[in-house]
Amino acid sequence: MTAVAEQVENLPITPEGFIGRIPVRNLWLLMLYASDLFRTSSIGKVGLEDSPDELPDLVAEILAHAVEERQRRRLSLGYRSRDAVINRVRGRIDVLATERHQLMDRGLVACRFDELTINTARNRFVRAALDSISRIVSRKDIAHRCRALAAGMKAMGVSGDAPTRAQMSTDRFSRNDADDRFMVAAAKLAFDLVLPTEASGTNVLSLPDREVTWVRRLFEQAVGGFYGVVLSPFGWKVLCGGKMNWQIEQKTTGIDKILPTMRTDVVLDHPSTGQRIVIDTKFTSIVTSGWYREETLRSGYVYQIYAYLRSQVGCGNALADRASGLLLHPAIGQMVDETVVIQGHSIRFATVDLTASTADIRLQLLRFFEPIESMMTSP
Repeated sequence: MTAVAEQVENLPITPEGFIGRIPVRNLWLLMLYASDLFRTSSIGKVGLEDSPDELPDLVAEILAHAVEERQRRRLSLGYRSRDAVINRVRGRIDVLATERHQLMDRGLVACRFDELTINTARNRFVRAALDSISRIVSRKDIAHRCRALAAGMKAMGVSGDAPTRAQMSTDRFSRNDADDRFMVAAAKLAFDLVLPTEASGTNVLSLPDREVTWVRRLFEQAVGGFYGVVLSPFGWKVLCGGKMNWQIEQKTTGIDKILPTMRTDVVLDHPSTGQRIVIDTKFTSIVTSGWYREETLRSGYVYQIYAYLRSQVGCGNALADRASGLLLHPAIGQMVDETVVIQGHSIRFATVDLTASTADIRLQLLRFFEPIESMMTSP
C-alpha cells in the first residue's frame, strides 16, 4: 500500500477533523470537484476554497431547495414489482402459489404485478441524504430544514431504507423526470461529505471501500471535474476517461483480445493555441528508491505517459504531434515539480499536497496554466 493511501486507509478521524494528516475539509474539496453538482450548478463560482468548512451547509441548502422545488411539482413516481394474494387477477398469475395454497377455493389468486409508487430507490436515496447531511451542518436552521423535509417525505410514503450505491448506479433519468437530476446530484455530494466524518458505525448507505481504489478514483475525478469547470471558460476542452488508439500496421487474429487499451485520465485541448496536455493521475508516491540513486521516478509511469504521447504522433492530428504530458500525484507534505523534454514532448512530473490549505490546493492545480492562474488570483 502506498504512503498516501495509508494515511487515508488506516488512521481514524481525529477530533480536529483529520484523516491521518489529511484535513477532512480537503477530502470535501476533492468530493466537490468530482461531483456532478460542481459541473451543473453555480456552486463552482462561490469561492469555497476560502471557507471550505461552509461546504456542508451550502450543499445541504442546495439539496433542501431542490427537494422543495420537486415537492411543489410532486416527487417522481416509479414502478416496483410486487407479489400479493388478491381477489381479482392483476398482472401475471403465480400459478404455483395459487395451487399450493388452494387459493381458488377461497376466491383468491396469487399475482405478480408492477405497482406505481412514490417509494422509489431515488426518493429513498434523497430522504436518506437529507437525514445524513443534517447531522454535520453547523447551522441549526439548515439542519432543521433538512430534517423537516425528510419527515415530510416519510409522511408521503417514502421509507427510510436507503438503497445501496450499486442500486443507485442503475438509476436512469428519462425525459419525464429529468428535473430530478439536479436533486440527485446534490444528494450524492451530501452523502460523500458525510463519509469522512463517519468515525465508526454503519452509514445509511453502504460505505465505499476505504481502500486505495476509492481515493485514487476520487482524486482522478476531482482533477477532471476541476479543470472542466475552471478551464472551459478559457477555451479549453476537457475529456475525462478518453481512449487512445494504437497505430497498428499489422496484427494477428488474436491480438485484439490481449492488447491493452490506452485510456487516459484527463486530456486538455486548446484548439486555438494548438495545445494538448495529457494528464495521468496516480495515487502513489511520485518517486521510489533507486538502484544507483536515493530516489528515482517510477519507470513504469514514465514509460506509460511516453507511450501515450509518442503513439499518437503522425496520425494526422496536429494537437497530438505537439502534445505534452503531466503525471500528477497527490502527496503528504511533499512538493515535486520537474519537467523534461523527450523527442519534442514536454513531460511534467508534479504533486498536489493534500495537507495544504484548500486555497493552496486550487493554486497547485492551476500552476500548470500560468496565465489563468494569474487572472484567477489577481485582486
